[in-house]
Amino acid sequence: MGSGGEGKNIDRARKQVEARFYRLGDAAELLKKVHYVKFDETVELAVNLGVDAKQSDQMVRGTVVLPHGLGTSKRVLAIAGGEKIREAQEAGADFAGGDDLVQKIQEGWTDYDAVVATPDMMKSLGRLGKILGPRGLMPNPKTGTVTFEIGRAVKEIKAGKVEFRIDKTGIIHVPIGKIRFAASQLAENAQAVIAAIAKARPAAAKGRYIQRVTLTSTMGPGIGIDPAEIDVAAAAA
Repeated sequence: MGSGGEGKNIDRARKQVEARFYRLGDAAELLKKVHYVKFDETVELAVNLGVDAKQSDQMVRGTVVLPHGLGTSKRVLAIAGGEKIREAQEAGADFAGGDDLVQKIQEGWTDYDAVVATPDMMKSLGRLGKILGPRGLMPNPKTGTVTFEIGRAVKEIKAGKVEFRIDKTGIIHVPIGKIRFAASQLAENAQAVIAAIAKARPAAAKGRYIQRVTLTSTMGPGIGIDPAEIDVAAAAA
Protein backbone atom coordinates (compact mmCIF):
# COMPACT_ATOMS: atom_id res chain seq x y z
CA MET A 1 0.00 0.00 0.00
CA GLY A 2 1.25 3.50 -0.78
CA SER A 3 1.30 6.36 1.66
CA GLY A 4 -1.70 8.64 2.24
CA GLY A 5 0.05 11.32 0.18
CA GLU A 6 0.36 9.00 -2.77
CA GLY A 7 -3.35 8.13 -2.51
CA LYS A 8 -4.17 11.87 -2.67
CA ASN A 9 -1.92 12.26 -5.72
CA ILE A 10 -3.70 9.39 -7.50
CA ASP A 11 -7.10 10.93 -6.68
CA ARG A 12 -5.95 14.35 -7.90
CA ALA A 13 -4.67 12.86 -11.16
CA ARG A 14 -7.92 10.92 -11.71
CA LYS A 15 -10.04 14.02 -11.08
CA GLN A 16 -8.29 15.81 -13.96
CA VAL A 17 -9.46 13.12 -16.38
CA GLU A 18 -12.98 13.88 -17.54
CA ALA A 19 -15.51 11.09 -18.15
CA ARG A 20 -15.23 11.38 -21.92
CA PHE A 21 -13.13 10.16 -24.81
CA TYR A 22 -9.94 11.94 -25.83
CA ARG A 23 -7.96 12.17 -29.05
CA LEU A 24 -4.62 10.36 -28.78
CA GLY A 25 -2.51 13.53 -28.75
CA ASP A 26 -4.74 15.16 -26.11
CA ALA A 27 -4.72 11.99 -23.99
CA ALA A 28 -0.91 11.89 -24.08
CA GLU A 29 -0.73 15.60 -23.13
CA LEU A 30 -3.10 14.99 -20.21
CA LEU A 31 -1.16 11.92 -19.04
CA LYS A 32 2.04 14.01 -18.99
CA LYS A 33 0.24 16.84 -17.14
CA VAL A 34 -1.09 14.61 -14.33
CA HIS A 35 2.22 12.71 -13.96
CA TYR A 36 3.21 13.14 -10.30
CA VAL A 37 5.84 10.48 -9.49
CA LYS A 38 9.56 11.19 -9.72
CA PHE A 39 10.50 8.25 -11.96
CA ASP A 40 10.17 8.06 -15.75
CA GLU A 41 6.95 6.06 -15.99
CA THR A 42 6.26 3.60 -18.79
CA VAL A 43 3.28 4.60 -20.91
CA GLU A 44 1.03 1.74 -21.97
CA LEU A 45 -1.89 1.11 -24.29
CA ALA A 46 -4.65 -1.29 -23.18
CA VAL A 47 -6.72 -2.53 -26.12
CA ASN A 48 -9.99 -4.42 -25.49
CA LEU A 49 -10.81 -6.74 -28.39
CA GLY A 50 -14.14 -8.25 -29.43
CA VAL A 51 -12.80 -11.78 -29.70
CA ASP A 52 -13.05 -14.91 -27.56
CA ALA A 53 -9.47 -15.33 -26.34
CA LYS A 54 -10.19 -18.95 -25.34
CA GLN A 55 -10.69 -19.96 -29.00
CA SER A 56 -7.42 -20.78 -30.77
CA ASP A 57 -8.73 -19.34 -34.07
CA GLN A 58 -9.27 -15.97 -32.34
CA MET A 59 -5.75 -15.68 -30.94
CA VAL A 60 -4.23 -12.25 -31.60
CA ARG A 61 -0.47 -11.77 -31.48
CA GLY A 62 2.17 -9.98 -33.47
CA THR A 63 4.94 -7.41 -33.40
CA VAL A 64 5.31 -3.75 -34.25
CA VAL A 65 8.33 -1.47 -34.58
CA LEU A 66 7.47 1.74 -32.72
CA PRO A 67 8.40 4.84 -34.77
CA HIS A 68 9.96 6.50 -31.71
CA GLY A 69 11.21 3.38 -29.91
CA LEU A 70 10.52 2.50 -26.29
CA GLY A 71 12.90 4.87 -24.59
CA THR A 72 14.92 2.00 -23.19
CA SER A 73 17.56 -0.07 -24.90
CA LYS A 74 16.88 -3.78 -24.68
CA ARG A 75 19.78 -6.15 -24.07
CA VAL A 76 19.54 -8.57 -26.98
CA LEU A 77 20.91 -12.11 -26.86
CA ALA A 78 21.47 -13.88 -30.20
CA ILE A 79 21.89 -17.65 -30.36
CA ALA A 80 23.45 -18.68 -33.65
CA GLY A 81 26.38 -20.49 -35.23
CA GLY A 82 29.40 -19.63 -37.38
CA GLU A 83 29.16 -16.44 -39.45
CA LYS A 84 25.73 -15.64 -38.02
CA ILE A 85 27.30 -14.91 -34.61
CA ARG A 86 29.39 -12.15 -36.19
CA GLU A 87 26.36 -10.85 -38.12
CA ALA A 88 24.43 -10.54 -34.85
CA GLN A 89 27.35 -8.78 -33.13
CA GLU A 90 27.73 -6.30 -36.00
CA ALA A 91 23.98 -5.53 -35.81
CA GLY A 92 24.36 -4.58 -32.14
CA ALA A 93 23.59 -7.77 -30.19
CA ASP A 94 24.74 -7.43 -26.58
CA PHE A 95 25.50 -11.15 -26.39
CA ALA A 96 26.00 -13.59 -29.27
CA GLY A 97 27.04 -17.22 -29.25
CA GLY A 98 25.91 -20.80 -29.63
CA ASP A 99 25.71 -23.77 -27.29
CA ASP A 100 27.96 -21.98 -24.78
CA LEU A 101 25.20 -19.43 -24.16
CA VAL A 102 22.50 -22.13 -24.10
CA GLN A 103 24.51 -23.79 -21.32
CA LYS A 104 24.88 -20.48 -19.47
CA ILE A 105 21.08 -19.90 -19.60
CA GLN A 106 20.50 -23.44 -18.28
CA GLU A 107 22.74 -22.57 -15.36
CA GLY A 108 20.47 -19.64 -14.46
CA TRP A 109 21.82 -16.65 -16.41
CA THR A 110 19.06 -14.04 -16.97
CA ASP A 111 20.93 -10.82 -17.83
CA TYR A 112 19.11 -10.05 -21.15
CA ASP A 113 15.73 -8.65 -22.28
CA ALA A 114 15.17 -10.31 -25.68
CA VAL A 115 16.34 -13.50 -27.37
CA VAL A 116 16.68 -14.19 -31.10
CA ALA A 117 17.94 -17.37 -32.73
CA THR A 118 18.68 -18.93 -36.09
CA PRO A 119 16.46 -21.92 -37.03
CA ASP A 120 19.39 -24.39 -36.89
CA MET A 121 19.82 -23.59 -33.16
CA MET A 122 16.23 -24.41 -32.20
CA LYS A 123 17.13 -27.98 -31.27
CA SER A 124 19.50 -26.68 -28.59
CA LEU A 125 16.98 -24.01 -27.57
CA GLY A 126 14.30 -26.63 -26.97
CA ARG A 127 16.00 -27.34 -23.63
CA LEU A 128 15.32 -23.74 -22.55
CA GLY A 129 11.52 -23.73 -22.94
CA LYS A 130 10.90 -24.00 -19.19
CA ILE A 131 13.31 -21.14 -18.48
CA LEU A 132 12.53 -18.70 -21.32
CA GLY A 133 8.83 -19.56 -21.84
CA PRO A 134 7.48 -18.19 -18.53
CA ARG A 135 9.44 -14.95 -19.09
CA GLY A 136 7.98 -14.52 -22.59
CA LEU A 137 11.47 -14.74 -24.11
CA MET A 138 11.31 -17.99 -26.09
CA PRO A 139 12.19 -17.25 -29.73
CA ASN A 140 9.31 -17.90 -32.14
CA PRO A 141 9.17 -17.82 -35.97
CA LYS A 142 5.74 -16.08 -35.78
CA THR A 143 7.25 -13.02 -34.11
CA GLY A 144 10.36 -12.95 -36.29
CA THR A 145 12.69 -13.98 -33.47
CA VAL A 146 13.66 -17.27 -35.16
CA THR A 147 15.23 -16.32 -38.46
CA PHE A 148 18.38 -16.65 -40.56
CA GLU A 149 18.19 -12.84 -40.96
CA ILE A 150 19.57 -12.55 -37.46
CA GLY A 151 21.13 -9.13 -38.03
CA ARG A 152 17.82 -7.61 -39.06
CA ALA A 153 16.03 -9.22 -36.07
CA VAL A 154 18.59 -7.70 -33.67
CA LYS A 155 18.33 -4.24 -35.31
CA GLU A 156 14.51 -4.25 -35.13
CA ILE A 157 14.50 -5.04 -31.41
CA LYS A 158 17.13 -2.37 -30.79
CA ALA A 159 15.00 0.11 -32.77
CA GLY A 160 11.96 -0.47 -30.54
CA LYS A 161 10.18 -3.58 -31.83
CA VAL A 162 7.58 -4.77 -29.33
CA GLU A 163 5.54 -7.93 -29.18
CA PHE A 164 1.84 -7.94 -28.36
CA ARG A 165 -0.39 -10.81 -27.34
CA ILE A 166 -3.99 -11.03 -26.18
CA ASP A 167 -4.50 -12.13 -22.57
CA LYS A 168 -7.20 -14.46 -21.23
CA THR A 169 -9.62 -11.55 -20.71
CA GLY A 170 -9.40 -10.37 -24.34
CA ILE A 171 -7.12 -7.40 -23.65
CA ILE A 172 -3.73 -6.53 -25.15
CA HIS A 173 -1.34 -4.47 -22.99
CA VAL A 174 1.53 -2.87 -24.94
CA PRO A 175 4.22 -0.46 -23.72
CA ILE A 176 4.51 2.52 -26.10
CA GLY A 177 7.24 4.66 -24.53
CA LYS A 178 8.13 6.76 -21.51
CA ILE A 179 6.36 9.71 -19.87
CA ARG A 180 9.32 11.95 -20.86
CA PHE A 181 8.42 11.47 -24.56
CA ALA A 182 6.68 14.31 -26.39
CA ALA A 183 2.89 13.82 -26.55
CA SER A 184 3.15 13.62 -30.36
CA GLN A 185 5.69 10.76 -30.12
CA LEU A 186 3.44 8.83 -27.75
CA ALA A 187 0.46 9.40 -30.06
CA GLU A 188 2.41 8.18 -33.12
CA ASN A 189 3.65 5.09 -31.28
CA ALA A 190 0.04 4.40 -30.16
CA GLN A 191 -1.22 4.76 -33.74
CA ALA A 192 1.40 2.25 -34.94
CA VAL A 193 0.28 -0.26 -32.27
CA ILE A 194 -3.44 0.14 -33.11
CA ALA A 195 -2.68 -0.34 -36.83
CA ALA A 196 -0.62 -3.49 -36.11
CA ILE A 197 -3.39 -4.95 -33.91
CA ALA A 198 -5.97 -4.15 -36.64
CA LYS A 199 -3.76 -5.97 -39.17
CA ALA A 200 -3.59 -9.01 -36.87
CA ARG A 201 -7.40 -9.34 -36.80
CA PRO A 202 -8.30 -13.06 -36.94
CA ALA A 203 -10.68 -14.15 -39.72
CA ALA A 204 -13.00 -15.65 -37.07
CA ALA A 205 -13.54 -12.27 -35.31
CA LYS A 206 -17.11 -10.99 -35.65
CA GLY A 207 -18.57 -7.52 -35.05
CA ARG A 208 -16.51 -4.58 -33.78
CA TYR A 209 -12.98 -5.87 -33.36
CA ILE A 210 -11.20 -3.05 -31.47
CA GLN A 211 -13.77 -2.17 -28.84
CA ARG A 212 -11.92 0.12 -26.48
CA VAL A 213 -8.48 1.70 -26.19
CA THR A 214 -7.14 3.19 -22.96
CA LEU A 215 -3.91 5.15 -22.51
CA THR A 216 -2.29 4.84 -19.11
CA SER A 217 1.06 4.95 -17.31
CA THR A 218 2.66 2.98 -14.48
CA MET A 219 1.01 5.06 -11.75
CA GLY A 220 -1.31 7.25 -13.82
CA PRO A 221 -5.05 7.15 -14.51
CA GLY A 222 -6.59 5.40 -17.52
CA ILE A 223 -7.69 7.78 -20.31
CA GLY A 224 -10.27 6.52 -22.84
CA ILE A 225 -9.49 7.12 -26.52
CA ASP A 226 -12.06 8.47 -28.99
CA PRO A 227 -13.48 5.55 -31.09
CA ALA A 228 -13.29 7.70 -34.27
CA GLU A 229 -9.55 8.16 -33.68
CA ILE A 230 -9.18 4.39 -33.16
CA ASP A 231 -10.93 3.74 -36.50
CA VAL A 232 -8.59 6.15 -38.31
CA ALA A 233 -5.49 4.47 -36.84
CA ALA A 234 -6.89 0.98 -37.60
CA ALA A 235 -7.64 1.98 -41.21
CA ALA A 236 -3.93 2.70 -41.70
CA ALA A 237 -3.17 -1.01 -41.28
